[in-house]
Amino acid sequence: MHLDDYTRYDAIGLAQLVRQKKVSAEELLRAALEAVSRVNPRLNAVIDVREEDARAALKKGLPEGPFTGVPFLIKDLALHAAGVPMEVGSRLARGLVIPHDTVLMERYRRAGLVMMGRTNTPELGNNASTEPVSRGPTRNPWDLGRSPGGSSGGSAAAVAAGIVPVAHGNDGGGSLRVPAALCGVFGMKPTRGRNTLAPDAGEAINGLAIEHVLTRSVRDSAAMLDATHGPAVGDPHFAPPPERPFLEEVRRAPGRLRIAVSRKAASGVPVSPDNVAAVDDVARLCASLGHELVEAAPVYDDAALVEAMITAWSTYQAATVEMVARVMGRTVSLDTLEATTLAVVEHGRSLKATDLQNALSVFNQVCRTVGTFFVDHDVLLTPTAATPPFELGELNANVPMSAREWYRHAFTRIPFTALYNVTGQPAMSVPLHWNAKDLPIGVQFVGRFADEATLFRLAGQLEEARPWTVRRPPVHAARGD
Repeated sequence: MHLDDYTRYDAIGLAQLVRQKKVSAEELLRAALEAVSRVNPRLNAVIDVREEDARAALKKGLPEGPFTGVPFLIKDLALHAAGVPMEVGSRLARGLVIPHDTVLMERYRRAGLVMMGRTNTPELGNNASTEPVSRGPTRNPWDLGRSPGGSSGGSAAAVAAGIVPVAHGNDGGGSLRVPAALCGVFGMKPTRGRNTLAPDAGEAINGLAIEHVLTRSVRDSAAMLDATHGPAVGDPHFAPPPERPFLEEVRRAPGRLRIAVSRKAASGVPVSPDNVAAVDDVARLCASLGHELVEAAPVYDDAALVEAMITAWSTYQAATVEMVARVMGRTVSLDTLEATTLAVVEHGRSLKATDLQNALSVFNQVCRTVGTFFVDHDVLLTPTAATPPFELGELNANVPMSAREWYRHAFTRIPFTALYNVTGQPAMSVPLHWNAKDLPIGVQFVGRFADEATLFRLAGQLEEARPWTVRRPPVHAARGD
């Protein structure tokens, strides 16, 4: 299969070709491997090509599923596959191999996906840019001097560059949405509890983190959530089941939505004119589609929330690092961790159980306040990030600073996303705008808790009105240069 043909289809389209026997899963794998060899040396998005694993899966025989035969990449963080390293972007975990699939990985396999490699991630997902000391920086295919975002930056860059049409990611503060915005792809953060974290956890980062994928098309994201959502045995809580398949929602008209619009960060962080212009542009598009637009945003104590998030992240990172160090028999130091990760771990160790309980109390208060806002608004439209794709090195995690300094520094780039990890609401970054330098500027839409359906309906309508999958970055597998 020629690369131009391979990259023209989304995952559902490729799977359909396989079902119709117009192409084989083996041909798709060869195309994906060729795409890796063509563009990955410039991007460093894929850190581990698992060709032998992929061919073994083909030889064994793939299950019949919605994505049978489609090449797939997994992020090197949290989700793991049996016998495949899961090194969380860190020297501390180099060589860590877990002998079992997570339940979500089992569901990806059951859907027919062919896992062919791992993508780069910042250390422990602790950055809005993907440039770990362990594996080096991933570069944005729209501009190699710029960041693809983080922490799912390797996956976003791989999808944008045409290596695969869909790749795994996760989101504990914007880690799906921010890379989607910076790389010009679609990124949905589902409702808390929609995808299981079994068997290793009931929740991650004190309830902030979720799992899903980055995709070129809206329908791939919806179909993937159809294939993976639902609780596993023993899950402490889970999202209520949807009324109908999410893929059906993409094809349904959203009706007239009341969409709140906000361009300002609650923290007061300046927002780039390009990112404001993107919201204005998309607001006009929504109005032209018949939606009601109102200027409004949730009001809450942002300073208290940021402090609570720092506590939640730091305590979780400290516990994770101690567990990995014990398993690997390594010492926690600057030889094994980046400077800011070590600072976060030390901060987490200094906190008391009561500090975490107080932080969770703040989360509860914010959830009530923000939830009330969504009683009267169907959707909220904001920038996804505060700036266009920024240069590599601007969020260097290996410089001395305290945990508070580090997180506040990162929030200067991403002040809009983490709130919805706290509330657990679904939120998506949609690639509808490019600036004068032809850099993607994604916008964020937030829905009510457990209402991915409305977001998928709206995303389907926007994709039809302004298709984005025809855009290809300068570094792309199907380009001849």
